[in-house]
Amino acid sequence: MSDNAVRRVPVVIVGAGPTGITAATLLAQHGVQCLVLDRWHGVYPQPRAVHLDDEIYRIVARLGFADEFAATSWPTLGLRLVDNRSGRSRVLAEFHRDPARSPNGFPQANMFDQPEFEALLRANLKRYPNAQLRGDAEVTWLTEDERGVRVTFTDRSDGCVHQIDADYLLGCDGANSLVRAQIGSAMADLKFEQRWLVVDVACDADLRQWEGVHQVCDPVRAGTYMRIGPGRYRWEFRLLAGESADDFKTLDALRPLIAPWTAHVASSELTLLRVAEYTFRAQLADRWRRGNIFILGDAAHLTPPFIGQGMGAGMRDAANLAWKIAGVRDGTLAADVLDTYERERKPHAQHMIRLALGVGWAMTGGGRLGDVARRVVLPRLRLIPGLRDKVVDSTTPPLRASALVCRSRRPRQLAGTLCPNPLLPSGKRLDDAIGTGFALIATGCPGAADQELLRRRGVAVVPAEPGSALEAWLRRGRANAALVRPDRTVMRAGRDLAALCAWTGSVLHGG
Repeated sequence: MSDNAVRRVPVVIVGAGPTGITAATLLAQHGVQCLVLDRWHGVYPQPRAVHLDDEIYRIVARLGFADEFAATSWPTLGLRLVDNRSGRSRVLAEFHRDPARSPNGFPQANMFDQPEFEALLRANLKRYPNAQLRGDAEVTWLTEDERGVRVTFTDRSDGCVHQIDADYLLGCDGANSLVRAQIGSAMADLKFEQRWLVVDVACDADLRQWEGVHQVCDPVRAGTYMRIGPGRYRWEFRLLAGESADDFKTLDALRPLIAPWTAHVASSELTLLRVAEYTFRAQLADRWRRGNIFILGDAAHLTPPFIGQGMGAGMRDAANLAWKIAGVRDGTLAADVLDTYERERKPHAQHMIRLALGVGWAMTGGGRLGDVARRVVLPRLRLIPGLRDKVVDSTTPPLRASALVCRSRRPRQLAGTLCPNPLLPSGKRLDDAIGTGFALIATGCPGAADQELLRRRGVAVVPAEPGSALEAWLRRGRANAALVRPDRTVMRAGRDLAALCAWTGSVLHGG
């Protein structure tokens, strides 16, 4: 890059974590050239996120490395709320997740090592020559005018200052986001802040534990245990006043905390990989956009880790925004559809933060009275129909009506929800058959004129065969046809196929 001639690219992405690389990959799949700038030379070596659900696994598959992820991840059985204070582990409540398949086509809960996951993301990005990743690039300033966004960054390897122009800029630069600060956005504090100890341990011995996440309900020392891979385990414990990670740097210091899971294992069989301190927060940015500058992931929202949705929320942001930018750039979508990004994503991010706070309260809240309530109420949750599933349900709530979601007042409507991802008669999953564009799923066949209109608009037509999973899905939604967006959200559904085709033609422009 020359200092004399400022290069221009359609999209600059600040931050090469999971959110930034997901956005870059999806943009590249749509043929949009992009540059990712990250202040670090390579993958940050310490794991943070350890869980993703079936919706995020579905995004992973669309990115193109589902098989590689499957080889390094660990499907898990769900969540247990436990009480360890009696000298043995007492299960207060249990919430199951399907380790086989879901309507999205993948296990519902999956554990992984984040550095391995990010390495897969970056290796996969190399398949797309129109996406470039530049490390050691620290962004220091942004300016925006009618011509676009100018990004100033410093090459940390030699200290040289560079500039690049972009039509769009995506701030995926984390909780201390420079991009968020530069667009004048502020984090609203949702009144949650706790210091926690995070411990990673390797052990080849069988710990003989239930293969799910254990949340320890204790108003004094709440904790979490989970297996994140073959021979790898994580514990998280709330730190007490006056404590720090330095107090637990040795295995001897940690043994009293992890004894409920490791009492039968000799210290020689345990290898302490990492001890760190994190401050868990709940925050939500008040604005996610200024002009053609957007913020995504931790730059826009911080979710406490009790339901494992922090990283996934950022990848959902990327999946929602990338195709919209691509559509505006190629002329198939009107520019104002970019207003739908915050309108659609912010309510879901807020919903997941509240769910995480609810689980956190179930673990620690209410003092002595709350402790008594936990012991009485939690074991009875199984008696309330549907509540067990809701506790760990990370399904994206139906999107609100927008320029890209046409909702009605009918119950059980499909608009705004994700379509399923079943196997088709061809042996392919629906996502693979659709590709990167829009799709019309219908029980009937559009007329010749409608088929031509859909072809000009780049809409794939997928038949919902009698007796198929797609036909049953449409029937449950009281529809004969559904228009599905590139992010697999239903844009509109109904019984009148011809009317739906005509509406599609009015919303999507010719490419």
